[in-house]
This record gives sequence, structure tokens and C-alpha cells, in this order.
Amino acid sequence: QVQLVESGGGLVQPGGSLRLSCAASGSIFSINAMGWYRQAPGKERELVAVISSGGSTNYADSVKGRFTISRDNAKNTVNLQMNSLKFEDTAVYYCNAVIKPHMYNSRWSPYWGQGTQVTVSS
Repeated sequence: QVQLVESGGGLVQPGGSLRLSCAASGSIFSINAMGWYRQAPGKERELVAVISSGGSTNYADSVKGRFTISRDNAKNTVNLQMNSLKFEDTAVYYCNAVIKPHMYNSRWSPYWGQGTQVTVSS
């Protein structure tokens, strides 16, 4: 059983900062890409940032220069540092990881966290 648990969401004023964290636990043989997605009310879930096991990163255009994704492979964690937050960053943020639970007889599959609310409001 694999679990992803997020933390760090909350209420922040425009221009402020938040740091999201996500820890993967359970039966984990290996983790490939890890990332953050978000879903605002009435909108589809969208990619925010992704980081490969080797550290290569990719960001949505809307967050480039403001958000930074990082990971600790030894701890199976991924973080999202969000600076210069805007009203339009308000959403539920989901952690995602592509995980192979066992060395044998298992395949790479995406796993999701339960989501954490980020609200940018004055």
C-alpha cells in the first residue's frame, strides 16, 4: 500500500509565500517522477511542476520564476516552494508520484495525495 500525504497549505495574502510538502510511504521499491498538480473550482486539474528522479524540472508557464520544486530521494519527499502568490494560484494542490511498489511483479503507476487547499486572499 502506497500513501502520499501533503502538508503546508493554508491562507496567504497576495505576494506571500507557502511551502508544500509531500511524503510518500508504504510499499515503495522505486519512485520515478514526482510532481504537483492543482485544481481550482470549476476548472480541470492542471500540472504545476514536475521533477524527475534525476532532478530535472518542468513548470507550468503560469508559475515559472515564482515556484520551485525539489525532492529528497532518500526521504521520498517532494516540496513546492511558492513565492509571489497571486489570487489565481488559489486551488487544491495535489501531490503525484509515479511509483513501482515492488521489484518484481509490479509496474509503474501514478499515485495521488488527498490534496491540500491553498487560498490566496487579502
